[in-house]
Formats: sequence, structure tokens, C-alpha cells
Amino acid sequence: MGHEMVASNGNGTAGGRRTATKPHAVVIAYPYQGHVIPAAHLALRLAARGFAVTFVNTESVHEQTARALGVDRHRYDIFAGARASSGHKEEPLDVRYELLSDGFPLGFDRSLNHDQFKEGELHVLAAHVEDLLRRVVVDPASTCLVADTFFVWPATLARKFGVPYVSFWTEPALIFNLYYHMDLLAEHGHFNSAKGPPRKDTITYVPGVPAIEPHELMSYLQDTDATSVVHRIIFKAFDEARRADYVLCNTVEELEPSTVAALRAEKPFYAVGPMGFPRGAGASGGGVATSMWAESDCSQWLDAQPPGSVLYVSFGSYAHVTRQELHDIAAGVLASGARFLWAMRPDIVSSDDPDPLPEGFAAASAGRGLVVPWCCQVEVLAHAALAGFLTHCGWNSVLESVWAGVPMLCFPLLTDQFTNRRLVVREWRVGVPIGDRSKVFPDEVSARIQGVISGQEGQQLRQALRKVTAKLKAAAAPGGSSQRSFDDFVDELTHRCGGGGRTLMT
Repeated sequence: MGHEMVASNGNGTAGGRRTATKPHAVVIAYPYQGHVIPAAHLALRLAARGFAVTFVNTESVHEQTARALGVDRHRYDIFAGARASSGHKEEPLDVRYELLSDGFPLGFDRSLNHDQFKEGELHVLAAHVEDLLRRVVVDPASTCLVADTFFVWPATLARKFGVPYVSFWTEPALIFNLYYHMDLLAEHGHFNSAKGPPRKDTITYVPGVPAIEPHELMSYLQDTDATSVVHRIIFKAFDEARRADYVLCNTVEELEPSTVAALRAEKPFYAVGPMGFPRGAGASGGGVATSMWAESDCSQWLDAQPPGSVLYVSFGSYAHVTRQELHDIAAGVLASGARFLWAMRPDIVSSDDPDPLPEGFAAASAGRGLVVPWCCQVEVLAHAALAGFLTHCGWNSVLESVWAGVPMLCFPLLTDQFTNRRLVVREWRVGVPIGDRSKVFPDEVSARIQGVISGQEGQQLRQALRKVTAKLKAAAAPGGSSQRSFDDFVDELTHRCGGGGRTLMT
């Protein structure tokens, strides 16, 4: 499936002058749900500002999303709803939807064969992207490539096609900054050092980061072996990111002021978050359906619970927990006595272990707990029954929880989640830690849940949350910092790609 891309040449007038070629953004999403959601919403925002957008998804992600919705993958287009809802406007959204092979057959289990899949991402994907760009880049002078920072080829291919590279970073600025300065961490012996085991003292030399502990770094920067396929991807991706023309970051300047300022000194860096809500992730919300699992409707169950009484538990769309961790957390949830809603992704332990909860859990929690395979998280967090969120600390989850004013219990599993927890717990004080890397105890889980849902701890967290939530919402509002940053970015890109700036934006 896919649409033949035709360059749009607009000859309309705006602000009393003739427009040049309509700028064209090719937006390529990284093939994980936490990356597809913000990329799809970025595509919609660019289209709403007068860009012709070609949004590129992998066939595998497309197939999984279509299956989740129960629709025919050959006829399905994630933007159909958004286009339909924009039909009443003078100029409907110009978003084309393209599919790309990731180099593996659709039936290949990417979760179970993680390293093999990542090797393909490192060595095979670029050739498929290049073939697609040959087809869709009709006029390089009016085109830009907007690609997730974790891809290992965007700057190279952008140079080849003579188009600017916009690096889209879906995590906090702090994490971009730490990866950007991996050479400094290595030089000082905190990561990938030839001098022996990594240092364990506080890191104080990264621009824009006052101080950070080694255990607060991303999991890949805590590893002593930096030769894995994921490390090789990160090294290559950030070599490319150094050559990006612009960086768009799904964060808010007021939540990471010193880091954003330091990155702006390096290159054009725009904080434009939060991207992907509050309109919701489902088709009925923002008109773009990006969920890769069928969503259960939990509203009836939540409506029946007292206000501020429910713990929501979810470990996101990608990372895995061990069976032991899951059992310890489940025991803590049971012992806490709290009402709970648990979104239990079918492959949370492994895709060949479909029923990982402890025996008797369902019977022991009957009447006060609901376990579903997946749900619309934005809608759940916005519900009045919610009192706390036991989360892996993925960045989308953190932003959604702050937006909804729900305090977090943080159990990071992988990658950025350890550093996100630092922001949540240490900097913003809107969450509490639970356990750490494979060490989690039922009694600690139980005590933390009780403290957040009905204790003084919860009251303090909610008080801090009011301020952080206000900052997040103010940034996203008209005239807010993220909105102004996005305007500046659109101006810059429109001038560069053959348009005339803000006066011709809708």
C-alpha cells in the first residue's frame, strides 16, 4: 500500500502576496508505539501549517495497528479520520501515508528476536528508505526530511538528496544532551572508558546538567559492555544527529530550562512538546489511530469506583519485565488493598509467555481490580477515579501523567526510563521511586502505593504536580513557549523549503 507522491505547487495568495512552492516534509517514524504517536501528531501539526506531509510507517507497525483496530490493512490509513475531520476547512490536511519494509517478513517476531531485528535496523533499513525517498522527493528544493533521532542514516541520506535533516527527538532534552556528550562521559571515565570500570561519583561536567548520578543515566550508558547492537545504533544515530540542521524535541522549555538553553547553544534546538495529546491516542481523539494493541473500554469500571481511589499500572508498549518482578509487584499491589486497573500487554514478559501473573491473582483481587490487555492511557489518566500511576517512566507516560495531574510510582525498566525517573522524582517531585534494576520487594511496593493513594506523601506529590501541570499546559497553550518555538521552527523551515514564512500559514 502507499500513495504516489506528487509535489504540491500552490499558486494561492496569502497576506497579499503569491506563495512559492508548498513546503514538503517527509516524516519517518521510528517503529515503536512510543515514537509513532508523537511523530504522527507532528505530521498533523505540520500539515495544519500548510506543509504537504508524507508520513512513513513500517509495514510491520501498520499491520499491527490495523490488526488492533480490526480493519483491513490493505485499505487502512491512520490519517483517514484526521483528513475527514479537516474536510470542512478551506484546505483539507495534505498528509500522504506511505509504507516501508523494515527488511523482515510480517510474520517475524521482532520482540522475541530483538537483536536480529536491531541488526536489520542498523544495516538494512537505510536501503529501503533510500528507495522510498527516490520516489517521494520530487523537488528537493521544497523538501525536508523529518526523521526520528534514533535512525542511523538521516543526515547521510538528507545530504545525498540535497534536503535539510530535521532530527525529531521524542524523549526529554536531558537525555538528548547526555547522548550528545557521550564523548565527555568517556573522557572522564563514566562510560565506555578504556581505563577500566566506570566511575561511580557524581557527574558535574555535562553542559546544562548541574549534576547527575551514574545510576540516573540511561541504562545503555550504565552498561559496562558498549559493543551491543543497541550501543552501535546509538553511537551512529548521534553521529548523524550532530549533522542535523534542526532538532525538534518533545519537551517543554520550562521543565528543562538549563538543558534546553545548553542545547540551543549547540545547534537550532526547538522544545515543542507535549506532542501527541491531549486529544487522545485513539481514532476518536485526534483523528489518528496509533495504538498497536486493541484497546479495552475501561470507562464503565472506572465510573463505578470512588473518586481518587484507583491505582493504574502499565509498563508501556516496548520494555519487558521478568516474571519474578511481575510477581513481586503483583504481590505488593494485592497487599496494598488498593483498587487497581492494570494494562497487561500480552508480551510483557515475553511473547511466548502469555499468562505471567501469579496463580490465584485474579481470584484474590476480584471486586477491586481489573486487568486488561491494553487501554487508552490518556483517557484512563484523565478519569476522576485515578489516584496514582505505577509506571515504567516512558516519556509519553510521564507527560500524560503530569498533564492529568496523576502522581507516579516509578519502576524504570530500560533505556531513558531511569533518567526520566530522575526528572519525575528528584527535579519535579511529582513521583516516588519503587525498586531498581531487578530489585523490587512486595512490602516496599505496598507501602509506596498506600503512601501515594491515601497518605501524606500523595498530598505532597499532588501539590507539586499542580505547579508542574500548569507549566506543561501553559507551554502548549496559544502563545506558550512550545507554541512559539513551533512557530519559529515553521517559519525557518518554510523559508528554507520555498515558502514565505508565517504570513502564509493557516
